[in-house]
Amino acid sequence: MTGEPRAARTEEVVVTACPDGPLLVRGPVRLVDLAGREIERHRATVALCRCGGTAIPPWCDGTHKVNGYRSGDGS
Repeated sequence: MTGEPRAARTEEVVVTACPDGPLLVRGPVRLVDLAGREIERHRATVALCRCGGTAIPPWCDGTHKVNGYRSGDGS
């Protein structure tokens, strides 16, 4: 618990680069595809693929664990 009011925490967008894995996106962010269409989110926190191997883009499906993806930047 950070002591911040709950409303203040829910307005913040946080993107966490998991080492050798996805980008975890938390908060009220709007995701759009290349055509500008909104991508519907079903969860408050989503995992976006960085390895390019997912079968369910843009979401991570864990493929990075089997295809040897390395972020190479320490994150």
